[in-house]
Amino acid sequence: MSKRDVFGDEVNVKAGGDFASMFESSLGGVGNKLKNGDGFVAEILSIGKEEAFVTTPTSNDGMILRSELLDDDKNLKYKVGDRIDVVVVNTKGGEIRVVKKGSRKASGEMDSLEDAADMEMPVEGRVTEVVNGGFRVSVSGKLAFCPVSQMDFKVTDPASYIDKKFDFIITKYEAKGRNIVVSRRKLLDLNKAEQEGSFLESAKPGDIFEGTVTRLEKFGAFVDIGNGVDGLVHISEIGYSRLQDPSEALSVGQKVTVKLLKIEDVNDRLKISLSIKQGGGESDPWLTVPANFPVGSVHKGTVEKKEAFGLFVNIAPGVTGLLPKSKTRDSMDAHGFDNKKRGDIINVQIDEILFEQKRISLGLPQEAEDNSWKSNESMNSSSSKKTTGFNTGLGNLASMLNKK
Repeated sequence: MSKRDVFGDEVNVKAGGDFASMFESSLGGVGNKLKNGDGFVAEILSIGKEEAFVTTPTSNDGMILRSELLDDDKNLKYKVGDRIDVVVVNTKGGEIRVVKKGSRKASGEMDSLEDAADMEMPVEGRVTEVVNGGFRVSVSGKLAFCPVSQMDFKVTDPASYIDKKFDFIITKYEAKGRNIVVSRRKLLDLNKAEQEGSFLESAKPGDIFEGTVTRLEKFGAFVDIGNGVDGLVHISEIGYSRLQDPSEALSVGQKVTVKLLKIEDVNDRLKISLSIKQGGGESDPWLTVPANFPVGSVHKGTVEKKEAFGLFVNIAPGVTGLLPKSKTRDSMDAHGFDNKKRGDIINVQIDEILFEQKRISLGLPQEAEDNSWKSNESMNSSSSKKTTGFNTGLGNLASMLNKK
């Protein structure tokens, strides 16, 4: 028994043989994943105005430019269902682009930058200068423009890109090369998507990673956890101590251990939430609160924040309680609420601990009871008795003298 393989050659199939294995073998080692330079016979599935789609040895269809299917007179020489020999030239972002076998494009030779633009093939360029709105890039002897938004995920120092070489995608090619626009961001996005896809297959919430701080914002820090995958550590997850700004605890380039909290798909973008304080490098200070801060005990604290309803007072690293305004003195002296500000040191008393909610209610220490009035009352009473006795004696003496 014989069958024809995907290249049209006959192959013998023994009864009970594994045709799937022979089909895999007939692909010449292509397998389920294609790479640049792989060749195979493809069947044309559809032909559009600019592009055509063909079968591939994978579950994904391939794309070939319509111009590849024209003869010398620019007439279409193929129809749907025809088979052609093709070569893979690009597999970025899961898209498979092919060209006809034997063409200059198949051997890696580009007729021009226009071909590279048509095939969305990466080209190397050197950044020559910073201009209004972007960069001037030298590509194959021609000058191209790269908008600042297309150079990187975020550009903070444009001058740092000058004289550096990068791969770009040509997004616009007009006027015979006199108007060329390129993008590096498009390649970065494709690479990031591939890396995030691999990350999703293996990562799960609770996993621990070693990462590097790449950027600091007011709301948190971005951490690269490898292979171009980065996540956000919210400012509340940096440490147990309350921070006003991430720069108080972190710096760009710092190595950190993080815990993966959750992964979300937001508007087709992967949102990765991380935690440094749960990464195992620092123990939760709240575990020692019941032993170190029993109800009724008095401690020195620092005012961290002042709100209309009270003062947030830090009594230990990572342990902050609330001193309600109602428990402060109404007077305008040094102890009064209106005179308190962030950074002030005050004495507070532990009134209540809600361990599960990690909340502490504070009050002002009770002053020692003033009993001086009792001693004064005793002295006054003694003096009164002595005065009464003295007056009585005088009265008796006067009465005796009158009788005489």
